Amino acid sequence: MEFNNVPTPSYIIDEKKLKENLEILKDVSKRAGCKILLAQKAFSAFCEYPLIGKYLAGATASGLFEAKLGQEEMGLENHVFSPAYKEDEIEEIARICDHVIFNSFAQLSKYGKIVADIHQDQNDKSGRIEGATDSKGSTNETSNLGIGLRINPECSTQEDAIYDPCAPGSRLGITLSSFEKGLSEYGDAFNYVDGLHFHTLCEQNSDDLEKTLKAVEEKFGKYLSLPQIKWLNMGGGHHITRADYDREKLISCIKNIKEKYNVEVYLEPGEAIALNAGYLVTQVLDIVDNDLKILVLDASAACHMPDVLEMPYRPPLRDSGEASEKKYTYRLSSCTCLAGDIIGDYSFDKEIQIGDRLVFEDMAIYSMVKNNTFNGMCLPSIYAMDETGDVRLIKKFGYEDFKMRLS
Repeated sequence: MEFNNVPTPSYIIDEKKLKENLEILKDVSKRAGCKILLAQKAFSAFCEYPLIGKYLAGATASGLFEAKLGQEEMGLENHVFSPAYKEDEIEEIARICDHVIFNSFAQLSKYGKIVADIHQDQNDKSGRIEGATDSKGSTNETSNLGIGLRINPECSTQEDAIYDPCAPGSRLGITLSSFEKGLSEYGDAFNYVDGLHFHTLCEQNSDDLEKTLKAVEEKFGKYLSLPQIKWLNMGGGHHITRADYDREKLISCIKNIKEKYNVEVYLEPGEAIALNAGYLVTQVLDIVDNDLKILVLDASAACHMPDVLEMPYRPPLRDSGEASEKKYTYRLSSCTCLAGDIIGDYSFDKEIQIGDRLVFEDMAIYSMVKNNTFNGMCLPSIYAMDETGDVRLIKKFGYEDFKMRLS
């Protein structure tokens, strides 16, 4: 691996590991009979979309810009969910997205007909078969276009409310009581709906999905059984490519839902696609001694791996251990002015020197998509590493990338 031959800081996408993840996801998709989409919010390095598109059914977006990226760079199924859509964007979203998922009956009522009319026009122009029916009696069997509602099964499977769409007071998804109220107030709009969506997980195993599905069936099973409902999207947060993930249970859950309700099943993981498939290479610029030795790096938690502070979490670092586990312990920090821009305390077998390089692992997900130029910090260059270990430059950033975000 050419970690010493790239400028710092730099992200390196590991294509060998990315492909290994995709092979797993393709196998799950085939065996379960479901479709898996890339959640671009976790990984949007579109230089890899041609590779990803060989294994997955398409991409999913959180708004117009991600939707445009998926449509332009992958060109397969293109889905979108947003808590709310803007009037001046909804028509373009409808034209480029196969599934448009709404977060409320009010949004469905406001935009459902617009989306349905555009989709119908696309059906007509593409010559899709009118009148074809599936076993539920639904028409346009050959069309992937659809409109969905996001439901909230009110089944929390995690402790941290910031990542829990089912936490009390959540704005994400329609609870059963609100769903029934919405039907009474906007019943006609529900005629546009042909699918349901839920997303409740975050870095979780299939036992949590199994628990969630029981709540979904208990609360919304009667709606899943309606003839008009053709698909169920189980969202993201499925850590399918993690070593200890129970994929057999996942496959069983999907098959059970497909058989029971005769729906197409979608999954839209983000992390699972690029899990452990990237690195951030950084250099030690200085060492400060203040009760403990502090390494000042040219990489920043606040700028280049924001989840370190937001989640928070301790990113894996190659050839290191926990504080005091090895002979030499250091605090890793950055050259920004933020006092709390601290990555964590790590230990090493040998003393670290100014100019040494450190390699953070699992840096493909939620890094490039969330980085920023606070303090005028330069964005890391992006490289891709092929299966032989050779790296190639994808993009280099500089002053103009900082300046263009301002006015």
